[in-house]
Amino acid sequence: MRILLTLALLLSAVPIFAADRDCLDCHRKETPAAVRQWQQSAHASSGVGCADCHGKDHDLILRGKAVVGAEVCGTCHRQALAEHRRSRHGKGLHSGWGCTRNMPDRNRTECGFCHQEGSSLPVSTVHCARFLEQSGEMRQNGCNRCHSVENSCGSCHGNHLTDLALVRDPQVCAKCHMGPDHPQWEMWTTSQHGQINKVRGRVDGPDCQSCHLAAGGHDVSRGITVSPGGKPYSAQAVKAERKAMLAVCVSCHARGFAMRELQRGDRIREQARALVDQARSIIEDLNDRGLLRPGPEDRPAHPLRGRTLVLDGQMLYENISHIERLFFKMQKYDFARTWKGAYHQNPDYTHWYGNAELKMDLVDIRSEADRLLNFAVTKRDSAESAVGPVPGDPTKELERLRKRFDRGGMSAEAYRAEKQRLLDTWSRNP
Repeated sequence: MRILLTLALLLSAVPIFAADRDCLDCHRKETPAAVRQWQQSAHASSGVGCADCHGKDHDLILRGKAVVGAEVCGTCHRQALAEHRRSRHGKGLHSGWGCTRNMPDRNRTECGFCHQEGSSLPVSTVHCARFLEQSGEMRQNGCNRCHSVENSCGSCHGNHLTDLALVRDPQVCAKCHMGPDHPQWEMWTTSQHGQINKVRGRVDGPDCQSCHLAAGGHDVSRGITVSPGGKPYSAQAVKAERKAMLAVCVSCHARGFAMRELQRGDRIREQARALVDQARSIIEDLNDRGLLRPGPEDRPAHPLRGRTLVLDGQMLYENISHIERLFFKMQKYDFARTWKGAYHQNPDYTHWYGNAELKMDLVDIRSEADRLLNFAVTKRDSAESAVGPVPGDPTKELERLRKRFDRGGMSAEAYRAEKQRLLDTWSRNP
């Protein structure tokens, strides 16, 4: 009872101006939780009212056009906004040609549209083609609920609360950093760090904020040396970020131990990437031979690349062949779990959920490739038995060779040698 009386006294002390009173009269009925949270916030006690954030145009608010974006928060929280803009959270939606859905008027000719200032390095690797293929409802609920973090402080802080306990709790990270492609939450909670944290708290068991926001503030990218797709930054950036991460690790561990752990993670990432590259080469060769069903030319055009084979971060998971579906799982899920598991010191995610799955993916892809190649040979043999020997088609073989060379699958020297070998073979056996 005493607590309730104290709360009532505190709420009665909140300065409510005439404009805010007009809002509250309705919103106590329409959105009671929002009113209650605002009244308990630092905003209310500091005199920051409804119109200060939402504006005064009630019609715009009703039509959902008066969005309280990060820029609104930044009018007061300038340093926080600057830190946020520098971090990956600040690049969640518009980091490349495919990610302009929230800024349609942005100048695409400026270098900074795609690249970091003073560098050819991309701002980040964001997978947007998949977003463009989805329905409006799926985009909103399945994509933007996480990726709107770029322009929504409320993604982490909540819309009307200012209690920092919310963002200091690692659970706030879990709603986005979980699942098959980036299960950092699951990795941490089942790691030794997470287990100690559960029993003894942050002092002995570091959490997300301990490592990724060790200096406080809003730069969640501090200490990270690779893109979300696992590609390393420039040598200069890697050196600086690794130094920053080691400064965090040595608060608990010996520097040499921490360095070895991170370097093992680097090597595991590259070993895993080599497996993915093998699988990619197999599929590219099948495409060169015209053996994918449906082939890129027979399926709906890719929203960014058209009717071409796309196996990078813009790869779709729909309207593709079965072997591409196997590769999508390999690259998007199992590759990510392998190296992210290593960096989060989780042995099971590194090995069984990651490395083992990667290697079985490669087995499946090789098997499917053999099936497709054997089917093509059987089809050719069947045609020969019906009409007699079918002469080879030098044009198709040369075209396949050229495609492989164009995509970087062989050196210029190897291309010239193989081309000459084929021409010599056909000249002897016309």
